[in-house]
Amino acid sequence: MIGSGGREHALVWKLAQSPLVKKIFVAPGNAGIDEIAENLPLAADKPVELADFAQSSRIDLTIVGPESPLVFGIVDYFQSRGLKIFGPTKAAARLEGSKAFAKTIMERTGVPTARFQVFRDLKEAVATIEKAPVPIVVKADGLAAGKGVIVAKDREEAVKAVTGILADRVFGEAGGQVVIEECLSGEEVSILAIADGAHCILLESSQDHKRAFDGDQGPNTGGMGAYSPVPMLNGSGIEQVRKKIFEPVLKGMAKEGAPFTGVLYAGLMLTSDGPKVLEFNVRFGDPEAQAVLPRLKSDLMELILAAMKGEIHKVPVAWDSKASACVVLASAGYPGKYDVGRVITGLAQLKDLPDTLVFHAGTRRQGDRLTTSGGRILNVVGLGNNLEKALEKAYQAADQIQFEGKQCRRDIGAHALNFTRQGRNREIAKR
Repeated sequence: MIGSGGREHALVWKLAQSPLVKKIFVAPGNAGIDEIAENLPLAADKPVELADFAQSSRIDLTIVGPESPLVFGIVDYFQSRGLKIFGPTKAAARLEGSKAFAKTIMERTGVPTARFQVFRDLKEAVATIEKAPVPIVVKADGLAAGKGVIVAKDREEAVKAVTGILADRVFGEAGGQVVIEECLSGEEVSILAIADGAHCILLESSQDHKRAFDGDQGPNTGGMGAYSPVPMLNGSGIEQVRKKIFEPVLKGMAKEGAPFTGVLYAGLMLTSDGPKVLEFNVRFGDPEAQAVLPRLKSDLMELILAAMKGEIHKVPVAWDSKASACVVLASAGYPGKYDVGRVITGLAQLKDLPDTLVFHAGTRRQGDRLTTSGGRILNVVGLGNNLEKALEKAYQAADQIQFEGKQCRRDIGAHALNFTRQGRNREIAKR
């Protein structure tokens, strides 16, 4: 397993339950992963060193967690050395590596998405903004660690965003071009699919919480929490997502000469016109994986192997009926500057709590102490018969964990709870 975050801990935790898996190595891993797998002193962005280890240790399969290695072609490199690896090729990973490419594929295949234009020239971009309705969305084309999307409330903010991306290169090479698109309104939903190049199975829905603070305020982050399933998207809606979004994109990528094998993530907006795609990612979401995987009853390794054989559509998938909620505990200052090395306490008493899980992200073991080593530190997951119960368990556990500067959102799942309550009120009114 390549990666070191909460997503990778959740994946390792789930894969370790498979009778097909005897031993898991993780590069570089974190303090929580080290309790169930063997961490390696290898960086996720060193494909040669990673392939050397896989070859010398006779590793049967490598799974890639984060997006950067995929976008930069680690799958192609491993395959060139005869090593088995799960994930999309560099050409297929352009669905995340280039927002302009993803929008073009959606346009060609008729996948519903926001109207858009792509710019390399700052003056042209500004001229378009001056005539466009607001709010308006500005996106850096390449990878920006989840922070390259700016929803500008007015034209001044939009001009500042494109200037920062194209002229000031605040996102580096990711800002070679920008995508400017209409701002969609509705509820955001994440759907993950495991694809084999031609077919896919959809995993249960989840909803991420991108903004740093309660009420969806503050800057974008890598994700401050998630829950699953999303009550705003029912069975017929998910089938619509399969037929109108995932299947056309898979066909389009095959026509492009870049068939997609791996995990395809669609960030959707549930608009009055139906689901529309905000973005594609080419790996498990973080923290969506932490909310979805605890509900998966099927063997994840079996699903991955089926996808690699082109047989994903032949494998049935079973789910726990319980709801899940993930609350992210972050360092003070995140997603900006933050301190590391803060001592973490309170985890020991959570180990035996039923329906409670803690997935590590930015943690490090220093002697007998657990300390912070990143922006997002821990992912606390609760399971319950409904979302309210799941959130109760997650927050009760989160409140027992302490470290200096700890911050978390207190409103994870609020949209879903309001939606459910409104539905109950409508039922009562009918009676």
